[in-house]
Amino acid sequence: MKDILQDIIANKHIEVERQKQAVSLRTLLGLGGERIERPTRSMRASLAASPSGIIAEFKRKSPSKGWLHPGAAVADVLPAYEKEGAAACSVLTDPDFFGGSLGDLCKTRRLVDLPLLRKDFIIDEYQLYQARVMGADAVLLIAACLSAEQCLTFAELAHTLDMEVLLEIHSEEELGHLNGYVDMLGVNNRNLGTFHTEIENSFRLAEAMQTVTREKGLSPLLVSESGISVTATVAKLRKAGFRGFLIGETFMKTDKPGDTLAQFIGGLS
Repeated sequence: MKDILQDIIANKHIEVERQKQAVSLRTLLGLGGERIERPTRSMRASLAASPSGIIAEFKRKSPSKGWLHPGAAVADVLPAYEKEGAAACSVLTDPDFFGGSLGDLCKTRRLVDLPLLRKDFIIDEYQLYQARVMGADAVLLIAACLSAEQCLTFAELAHTLDMEVLLEIHSEEELGHLNGYVDMLGVNNRNLGTFHTEIENSFRLAEAMQTVTREKGLSPLLVSESGISVTATVAKLRKAGFRGFLIGETFMKTDKPGDTLAQFIGGLS
Protein backbone atom coordinates (compact mmCIF):
# COMPACT_ATOMS: atom_id res chain seq x y z
CA MET A 1 0.00 0.00 0.00
CA LYS A 2 1.25 3.46 -0.87
CA ASP A 3 2.57 5.35 2.17
CA ILE A 4 1.43 8.95 1.78
CA LEU A 5 3.49 10.18 4.75
CA GLN A 6 6.74 8.95 3.16
CA ASP A 7 5.89 10.88 0.00
CA ILE A 8 5.13 14.02 1.99
CA ILE A 9 8.37 13.82 3.99
CA ALA A 10 10.52 13.17 0.91
CA ASN A 11 8.94 16.19 -0.76
CA LYS A 12 9.31 18.27 2.42
CA HIS A 13 13.10 17.74 2.52
CA ILE A 14 13.35 19.11 -1.03
CA GLU A 15 11.01 22.02 -0.24
CA VAL A 16 12.90 23.09 2.88
CA GLU A 17 16.31 22.89 1.18
CA ARG A 18 15.03 25.16 -1.58
CA GLN A 19 13.68 27.61 0.99
CA LYS A 20 17.00 27.66 2.84
CA GLN A 21 18.87 28.32 -0.40
CA ALA A 22 16.49 31.14 -1.34
CA VAL A 23 16.47 32.76 2.13
CA SER A 24 19.28 31.87 4.53
CA LEU A 25 18.56 31.62 8.25
CA ARG A 26 20.60 34.79 8.82
CA THR A 27 18.53 36.65 6.21
CA LEU A 28 15.28 35.26 7.61
CA LEU A 29 16.15 36.44 11.11
CA GLY A 30 17.35 39.79 9.80
CA LEU A 31 14.12 40.42 7.90
CA GLY A 32 11.94 39.08 10.70
CA GLY A 33 13.73 40.51 13.70
CA GLU A 34 10.88 42.77 14.77
CA ARG A 35 8.31 40.00 14.37
CA ILE A 36 10.29 37.69 16.63
CA GLU A 37 10.12 40.35 19.35
CA ARG A 38 6.32 40.41 19.40
CA PRO A 39 4.71 38.54 22.32
CA THR A 40 3.02 35.23 21.56
CA ARG A 41 -0.39 34.00 22.68
CA SER A 42 -0.84 30.79 24.68
CA MET A 43 -2.79 28.22 22.71
CA ARG A 44 -2.84 25.87 25.68
CA ALA A 45 -4.38 28.53 27.96
CA SER A 46 -6.94 29.50 25.32
CA LEU A 47 -8.06 25.88 24.89
CA ALA A 48 -8.24 25.32 28.65
CA ALA A 49 -10.39 28.42 29.14
CA SER A 50 -12.63 27.94 26.10
CA PRO A 51 -16.12 26.45 26.45
CA SER A 52 -15.68 24.78 23.03
CA GLY A 53 -11.94 24.05 22.86
CA ILE A 54 -12.14 24.08 19.07
CA ILE A 55 -9.02 24.61 16.98
CA ALA A 56 -10.56 25.65 13.67
CA GLU A 57 -8.36 24.71 10.74
CA PHE A 58 -7.76 26.44 7.43
CA LYS A 59 -6.85 24.05 4.62
CA ARG A 60 -7.79 24.03 0.97
CA LYS A 61 -7.16 20.37 0.16
CA SER A 62 -5.95 17.05 1.57
CA PRO A 63 -4.05 14.12 0.01
CA SER A 64 -7.01 11.79 0.52
CA LYS A 65 -9.99 14.04 -0.29
CA GLY A 66 -8.46 16.30 -2.92
CA TRP A 67 -9.62 19.90 -3.07
CA LEU A 68 -12.03 20.84 -0.27
CA HIS A 69 -12.26 24.58 -0.90
CA PRO A 70 -9.78 25.58 -3.62
CA GLY A 71 -10.73 29.24 -3.67
CA ALA A 72 -10.70 29.72 0.09
CA ALA A 73 -9.23 33.07 1.13
CA VAL A 74 -7.68 33.70 4.52
CA ALA A 75 -9.51 37.04 4.81
CA ASP A 76 -12.90 35.35 4.37
CA VAL A 77 -12.40 32.34 6.66
CA LEU A 78 -10.09 33.17 9.56
CA PRO A 79 -11.78 36.34 10.90
CA ALA A 80 -15.08 34.41 10.72
CA TYR A 81 -13.54 31.60 12.78
CA GLU A 82 -12.54 34.13 15.41
CA LYS A 83 -15.91 35.87 15.38
CA GLU A 84 -17.84 32.62 15.76
CA GLY A 85 -15.97 31.37 18.81
CA ALA A 86 -12.91 29.29 17.84
CA ALA A 87 -10.40 28.95 20.70
CA ALA A 88 -7.46 28.85 18.28
CA CYS A 89 -6.74 28.47 14.58
CA SER A 90 -4.59 25.98 12.69
CA VAL A 91 -3.13 27.09 9.38
CA LEU A 92 -1.80 24.51 6.90
CA THR A 93 1.39 25.83 5.33
CA ASP A 94 2.24 22.84 3.11
CA PRO A 95 1.75 23.86 -0.54
CA ASP A 96 1.92 20.64 -2.53
CA PHE A 97 -0.31 18.30 -0.52
CA PHE A 98 -2.58 20.75 1.32
CA GLY A 99 -2.71 23.86 -0.86
CA GLY A 100 -1.34 26.14 1.87
CA SER A 101 1.54 28.56 2.26
CA LEU A 102 3.55 30.52 4.81
CA GLY A 103 1.84 33.55 3.30
CA ASP A 104 -1.48 32.22 4.61
CA LEU A 105 -0.03 32.14 8.12
CA CYS A 106 1.41 35.64 7.81
CA LYS A 107 -1.91 37.06 6.53
CA THR A 108 -3.81 35.31 9.31
CA ARG A 109 -1.59 36.88 11.96
CA ARG A 110 -2.49 40.34 10.68
CA LEU A 111 -6.23 39.58 10.74
CA VAL A 112 -6.92 37.70 13.97
CA ASP A 113 -5.87 37.81 17.62
CA LEU A 114 -6.39 34.11 18.35
CA PRO A 115 -3.45 31.77 19.03
CA LEU A 116 -2.19 30.35 15.73
CA LEU A 117 -0.77 26.88 15.13
CA ARG A 118 1.58 26.33 12.21
CA LYS A 119 0.37 22.99 10.82
CA ASP A 120 3.05 21.39 8.70
CA PHE A 121 5.54 18.53 8.67
CA ILE A 122 8.43 19.92 10.71
CA ILE A 123 11.69 18.17 9.87
CA ASP A 124 14.22 21.00 10.23
CA GLU A 125 14.93 23.70 12.82
CA TYR A 126 14.71 26.27 10.01
CA GLN A 127 10.94 25.70 9.88
CA LEU A 128 10.60 26.71 13.53
CA TYR A 129 12.25 30.05 12.83
CA GLN A 130 9.96 30.45 9.80
CA ALA A 131 6.94 29.75 11.99
CA ARG A 132 7.94 32.40 14.53
CA VAL A 133 8.70 35.04 11.91
CA MET A 134 5.41 34.39 10.10
CA GLY A 135 3.31 34.75 13.23
CA ALA A 136 2.80 31.31 14.78
CA ASP A 137 2.19 30.98 18.50
CA ALA A 138 2.52 27.19 18.44
CA VAL A 139 3.96 24.50 16.19
CA LEU A 140 2.95 20.93 15.44
CA LEU A 141 5.56 18.20 15.91
CA ILE A 142 4.52 14.84 14.46
CA ALA A 143 6.01 11.82 16.22
CA ALA A 144 5.76 9.74 13.03
CA CYS A 145 8.12 12.18 11.28
CA LEU A 146 10.74 12.53 14.01
CA SER A 147 12.94 10.59 16.39
CA ALA A 148 12.42 11.17 20.10
CA GLU A 149 15.73 13.06 20.13
CA GLN A 150 14.67 15.34 17.27
CA CYS A 151 11.37 15.94 19.00
CA LEU A 152 13.17 17.05 22.17
CA THR A 153 15.54 19.34 20.23
CA PHE A 154 12.74 20.94 18.23
CA ALA A 155 10.43 21.34 21.23
CA GLU A 156 13.18 23.00 23.26
CA LEU A 157 13.95 25.39 20.40
CA ALA A 158 10.26 26.21 20.00
CA HIS A 159 10.14 27.22 23.67
CA THR A 160 13.31 29.30 23.23
CA LEU A 161 11.41 31.11 20.47
CA ASP A 162 8.41 31.58 22.81
CA MET A 163 6.19 29.17 20.91
CA GLU A 164 4.20 26.31 22.40
CA VAL A 165 4.36 22.72 21.16
CA LEU A 166 1.58 20.36 20.11
CA LEU A 167 3.02 16.86 19.88
CA GLU A 168 0.98 14.57 17.65
CA ILE A 169 0.91 10.81 18.10
CA HIS A 170 -1.08 8.07 16.41
CA SER A 171 -0.05 5.04 18.49
CA GLU A 172 0.81 4.19 22.09
CA GLU A 173 4.43 3.51 21.10
CA GLU A 174 4.85 7.13 20.04
CA LEU A 175 4.22 8.29 23.63
CA GLY A 176 7.97 7.76 23.99
CA HIS A 177 8.39 11.07 22.15
CA LEU A 178 6.75 12.97 25.00
CA ASN A 179 9.08 15.39 26.80
CA GLY A 180 8.88 18.28 29.24
CA TYR A 181 8.64 20.91 26.50
CA VAL A 182 5.36 19.54 25.14
CA ASP A 183 2.44 21.83 26.04
CA MET A 184 -0.30 19.90 24.26
CA LEU A 185 -0.45 16.20 23.41
CA GLY A 186 -2.59 15.34 20.42
CA VAL A 187 -3.94 12.13 18.94
CA ASN A 188 -4.33 12.11 15.19
CA ASN A 189 -7.32 9.95 14.38
CA ARG A 190 -6.01 9.82 10.81
CA ASN A 191 -3.29 7.34 9.90
CA LEU A 192 -0.79 9.46 7.97
CA GLY A 193 0.38 6.46 6.00
CA THR A 194 -3.00 5.51 4.57
CA PHE A 195 -5.02 8.62 5.55
CA HIS A 196 -7.73 6.34 6.90
CA THR A 197 -9.57 8.11 9.74
CA GLU A 198 -10.98 6.42 12.83
CA ILE A 199 -12.23 8.57 15.72
CA GLU A 200 -11.95 5.58 18.07
CA ASN A 201 -8.19 6.11 18.06
CA SER A 202 -8.56 8.95 20.55
CA PHE A 203 -10.63 6.84 22.92
CA ARG A 204 -8.20 3.92 22.62
CA LEU A 205 -5.23 6.09 23.55
CA ALA A 206 -6.82 8.36 26.19
CA GLU A 207 -6.03 6.18 29.19
CA ALA A 208 -2.46 5.42 28.07
CA MET A 209 -1.83 9.14 27.48
CA GLN A 210 -3.00 10.06 30.96
CA THR A 211 -1.04 7.21 32.55
CA VAL A 212 2.23 8.13 30.81
CA THR A 213 1.89 11.84 31.54
CA ARG A 214 1.30 11.09 35.24
CA GLU A 215 4.29 8.74 35.35
CA LYS A 216 6.50 11.42 33.78
CA GLY A 217 5.12 14.13 36.05
CA LEU A 218 3.84 16.10 33.04
CA SER A 219 0.46 17.66 32.35
CA PRO A 220 0.05 18.47 28.66
CA LEU A 221 -3.43 19.45 27.55
CA LEU A 222 -4.96 16.63 25.49
CA VAL A 223 -6.13 17.31 21.94
CA SER A 224 -8.10 15.10 19.53
CA GLU A 225 -7.37 15.74 15.85
CA SER A 226 -9.20 14.83 12.64
CA GLY A 227 -12.45 13.07 11.88
CA ILE A 228 -14.64 15.09 14.26
CA SER A 229 -17.85 15.93 12.45
CA VAL A 230 -20.63 15.90 15.07
CA THR A 231 -21.01 17.63 18.43
CA ALA A 232 -21.80 14.40 20.27
CA THR A 233 -18.24 13.26 19.56
CA VAL A 234 -16.82 16.34 21.29
CA ALA A 235 -18.94 15.63 24.38
CA LYS A 236 -17.64 12.04 24.54
CA LEU A 237 -14.04 13.16 24.01
CA ARG A 238 -14.38 15.67 26.86
CA LYS A 239 -15.46 12.86 29.18
CA ALA A 240 -12.36 10.92 28.11
CA GLY A 241 -10.10 13.81 29.13
CA PHE A 242 -9.63 15.84 25.95
CA ARG A 243 -9.83 19.65 26.05
CA GLY A 244 -8.82 20.58 22.50
CA PHE A 245 -10.52 19.49 19.26
CA LEU A 246 -8.85 20.17 15.94
CA ILE A 247 -11.46 20.32 13.18
CA GLY A 248 -10.78 21.20 9.55
CA GLU A 249 -12.63 19.32 6.82
CA THR A 250 -16.01 19.55 8.56
CA PHE A 251 -15.80 23.34 8.21
CA MET A 252 -13.67 23.78 5.07
CA LYS A 253 -15.77 21.57 2.80
CA THR A 254 -18.68 24.02 3.18
CA ASP A 255 -19.19 27.34 1.37
CA LYS A 256 -18.93 29.38 4.57
CA PRO A 257 -16.65 27.66 7.11
CA GLY A 258 -17.29 30.34 9.74
CA ASP A 259 -21.04 29.79 9.61
CA THR A 260 -20.53 26.03 9.87
CA LEU A 261 -18.33 26.55 12.93
CA ALA A 262 -21.04 28.73 14.51
CA GLN A 263 -23.65 26.01 13.95
CA PHE A 264 -21.31 23.38 15.38
CA ILE A 265 -20.55 25.39 18.53
CA GLY A 266 -24.26 26.12 18.88
CA GLY A 267 -24.89 22.38 19.06
CA LEU A 268 -22.42 21.76 21.88
CA SER A 269 -24.04 21.05 25.22
